[in-house]
Amino acid sequence: MRLQQLAHTRTGDKGDTSNISLIAYRPEDFAVLEREVTAQKVADWFAHLRDADAQPVQRHVLAQLHALNFVLPGLLRGGVTRSLALDAHGKCLGAALLRMEIQR
Repeated sequence: MRLQQLAHTRTGDKGDTSNISLIAYRPEDFAVLEREVTAQKVADWFAHLRDADAQPVQRHVLAQLHALNFVLPGLLRGGVTRSLALDAHGKCLGAALLRMEIQR
């Protein structure tokens, strides 16, 4: 199944770093997200967009919110003022993450 069936996202940015929060629609689905969506899987999912020498992806568990927050350095190619990307803020990255396939 795709993540979009269990969760929604919020994104943010600071420089060339993107934050993506993955939030379960239902509290009972949070355990699936926590088990299936690791920092390494997210790093692999966005590997083609990240700088090769970027710091590792970090995952923060926010259990009380039924959410995971991922910090992805080097994803925005310099950030809003330096990037030539159409989405220099990275707002579409949450939608891209929701297309990831996971096991229920």
